[in-house]
Amino acid sequence: MLTAMSSKKSLRRIGLPLLLVASLAACSTPFKADVSRFAVPLPAPQGQSFAVVPEDPKLAGGLEFATYANSVAVEMEQLGYVRAASPESADLLVRFDYRVDNGRERIRTDPGVGFAGGPWGPWGRGFGGWGGGFGGWGFGFNDPWLGGPNVRSYTIFTSGIEMKIDRAADGQRLFEGSAQAVSRSNRLPNLVPNLVDAIFTDFPGNSGETLRITIRDDEKTVRQQD
Repeated sequence: MLTAMSSKKSLRRIGLPLLLVASLAACSTPFKADVSRFAVPLPAPQGQSFAVVPEDPKLAGGLEFATYANSVAVEMEQLGYVRAASPESADLLVRFDYRVDNGRERIRTDPGVGFAGGPWGPWGRGFGGWGGGFGGWGFGFNDPWLGGPNVRSYTIFTSGIEMKIDRAADGQRLFEGSAQAVSRSNRLPNLVPNLVDAIFTDFPGNSGETLRITIRDDEKTVRQQD
């Protein structure tokens, strides 16, 4: 009985650190976006009003667009601008668009020896990209006899947003910006808020500059791209 109990305790000691490492890895996965911005000097916030409108008129009135537009509006308010009651009464029109592609396959080869396990065996089923947005139907193969590499296939998606700010009085373009990210998710409700966060980092930025914005929890890293 003591031997069995000791074995169970040993398994617990092994299992807990593994779970802790897995949890920390999941929590620390950063979101990376490439941000490009072009701007003329924006008016300093002095009570100017704004309205977020869709670049694609077909999105007008949609609940999904309204959700993402609110993320943009919150950032504009933090800069000191004021939400207008309607686009017709706004001093600034913020034109906003978002997208995600259909994904493309990527193959990764990991060196390894022995049986490629996982809960699905050597032919591992990935988190499906059939509308679910977790990556793609993946597989893994590892020859247990030859000790060959572990080859995995998964789907990556490119998502992006575009934002333009026009002065309503004369239509002058004041700002153009875009943010793009590559990830294993195509879930816009998760992606768009991060992309909005990225495009407003150090807003409005230097005109003509492209930056890599890395967001991890509450920390941001900004690096200039070549």
